[in-house]
Amino acid sequence: MKKICVLLMLGFLATLGVLGWFGYQSYTTGFSAKAEPNELEVLIARQVRHLAIPYENRRLRNPLPLTQDLLKDARAHFADHCAACHANNGSGDTVIGKNVYPKSPDLRLPDTQTMSDGEMFFIIQNGIRFTAMPGWGTGDPAKDRGSWELVHFIRHLPSITEEELQEMAALNPKTKHELEEESMIDQFLGGNDAAAGATGAHRH
Repeated sequence: MKKICVLLMLGFLATLGVLGWFGYQSYTTGFSAKAEPNELEVLIARQVRHLAIPYENRRLRNPLPLTQDLLKDARAHFADHCAACHANNGSGDTVIGKNVYPKSPDLRLPDTQTMSDGEMFFIIQNGIRFTAMPGWGTGDPAKDRGSWELVHFIRHLPSITEEELQEMAALNPKTKHELEEESMIDQFLGGNDAAAGATGAHRH
């Protein structure tokens, strides 16, 4: 009985220590989204994410055969819908990706690449709670093809080429200012000298 009491006391003190450490970490960062999650937080979050995906979904395999045409469509999809947070090369090195909590993961690394097809598909469809990752599923199986294409593209990220990245850069959404600047450059190249000065204007 005494031994059980000692073990319970040690467990209580250990739990208290972990909670205190979390509290200290949170206090020192002020719950800032710019803070980096500590290793324990990352470990717990990944385990919870894994357990949150139903077993039958984890076992799913990509039903679409991998082709060059499929990858081309997926590149365009990723560049238009995902690159603002994840970057065209999947690094997460974007203004948004670096300033959310947790940061956008580097999709080229083993933490993502070792996930099953079904896990990737589930996350694209359902998102991840308490993160910036939204769920894109519509509930219509006929519209799931785009998400399965993205699974193939994510698998391709570690070997993506410079040529593919240049193609994607042309497909990224543009701001109003970028569209106006492109229009002025086109006018200048078309012989409208008045647009020359405007293209040199500097803005933030």
